[in-house]
Amino acid sequence: MTEALVLGGGGVAGVAWTIGLLTGLADAGQDVSGAELIVGTSAGSAVAAQLGSGLGLEELYARQVEPEMQAAEIMPEVDLANLGSGIAAIMQTATSELEIRRAVGRLALEADTVPEPERRAVIESRLPSHEWPARALKIVAVDAESGEPRVFDRTSGVSLVDAVAASCAVPGVWPPVTIGEHRYLDGGVRSHANADYAAGASRVVVVVPMGQVSLLPSEKPLVQAVEELRVRGVEVAVVEPDEASRLAIGVNALDPSTRRPAAEAGRVQGRGLKIEWKKALGRAGMTIRELTRACPTAMER
Repeated sequence: MTEALVLGGGGVAGVAWTIGLLTGLADAGQDVSGAELIVGTSAGSAVAAQLGSGLGLEELYARQVEPEMQAAEIMPEVDLANLGSGIAAIMQTATSELEIRRAVGRLALEADTVPEPERRAVIESRLPSHEWPARALKIVAVDAESGEPRVFDRTSGVSLVDAVAASCAVPGVWPPVTIGEHRYLDGGVRSHANADYAAGASRVVVVVPMGQVSLLPSEKPLVQAVEELRVRGVEVAVVEPDEASRLAIGVNALDPSTRRPAAEAGRVQGRGLKIEWKKALGRAGMTIRELTRACPTAMER
């Protein structure tokens, strides 16, 4: 049986909450951090790289809650309301998911952000190891010009730091990452979890710090990706923050001060969860409306 762990985006708060959640699950005898395949998007890519660093969950947790061990994060100077308005305008005029991604890419390329080297140094600080792990790791980003997704792994010829930086390049907040002749955006522009890239596994845990509903239209919404996996016979469990965790993450998941409360809330939540694997709920070819009604969160207390 091949197990996969899919880790979605959610800013620095999402990194902390996910690590706290995984640590809490391990506390409860449900350690899923050793999955043979990890798919990481945005914050999830940073967690995925940390899980492959050789450090144990307790050490990774300490790096979130102990001030002297925390990474050197930057508080972004960006008007989130204005950025949201810009993206909303794109969504009103674009006619396809690909067109939306290309328009978001143009927005990102034109945005006034910190320099790439400064942002890259933050990612370096987040990762205990800058080497690709031996186990399978997929890190998802999006080409800023073409809008096409790019999945990085240890065979891509791209450094782990650059791959994670690309996947974490929130458009309008952080600079697109230059890799070769291309510049890349946050993988969450394609899907906030990209769970379909776990195809081939027989059991999948999907962790989504920002919940199951994506802010941007996606060619592969999470509810659809999960049900398609289940229809193929894959057992899937999905977990999102409970009320206490949502409060700890707060309204600005990019704020470094959220790390300790988010990690602590995640650990408490993880200790109280019981993984319940769900198989297919519907049929192949169900509509998005049908899937949305049929596919509840599959990890329950």
